[in-house]
Amino acid sequence: MKIYRLSRSFAIIALLIISFFSIAWIPENRHNNVESSTKAKPTIVLVHGAFADGSSWSKVIPILQKEGFRTVAVQNPLTSLQDDVAFVNRILEEIDGSVVLVGHSWAGMVITEAGNNPKVKSLVYVAAYAPDANESISDLSKEAYEIKKFPPVPGRDNPKISNGYIQLREETVIKHFAHDLPIEEAKILAAVQGRFHTGNPTAKISKPAWKDKPSFYIVADEDHIISPLMEQEMARKIKATTYHLKASHAVMLSKPQEVAKVIIKASEGIE
Repeated sequence: MKIYRLSRSFAIIALLIISFFSIAWIPENRHNNVESSTKAKPTIVLVHGAFADGSSWSKVIPILQKEGFRTVAVQNPLTSLQDDVAFVNRILEEIDGSVVLVGHSWAGMVITEAGNNPKVKSLVYVAAYAPDANESISDLSKEAYEIKKFPPVPGRDNPKISNGYIQLREETVIKHFAHDLPIEEAKILAAVQGRFHTGNPTAKISKPAWKDKPSFYIVADEDHIISPLMEQEMARKIKATTYHLKASHAVMLSKPQEVAKVIIKASEGIE
């Protein structure tokens, strides 16, 4: 009986020793593999333009999410540049880690200012205004259409103005804002569009973030809202990595895969 108890005691001790070394001797590269596989990707923050809302990113969002990116679509008030920048900064403060900040159209103004937030690591301009310090949309437009004599675009004509806010007429959205989308989709865009304050075109940028951060630009070659020549010139001025898509101003809806690819490219190397 004593021999049996002694043997059982030795067996228990041996099992404990084996268990201890099995836990203690985890190879170092196993830890490294776990760490590398769980590195967080940057959050993608999408900022809509003047005659739109956050749903304008509805086709891009699932593509980015499928690739493992946390994605946030901002709902800007469009009441002033200051208000929109403040709203984007509130969203940025909610986010842990790095951000790729994406802006369409008017939102190019917004991300140029809000992009100075230290969380923002790169900027993506999607058929967007890209101003320098002390520049406004009016300044950029004057330079493009009056000084450089770029051909005028038809989508700027005959907006509806009410109580100090601008909106596009449904026919303008169908024919000029989103003319490469099915009419049913263009009508939805017209229905959900935000109202754009009449003072916004003269609002000026104080400090352009693109001077300190890598920038990417998508030129919509069939844009009727902002001249494609103007977009190309702005992309050149900010020294952005530039992509051309055969698309309307609503490029993120007509070419969501291609837009998402550029955004993903802008995220490379960011942790």
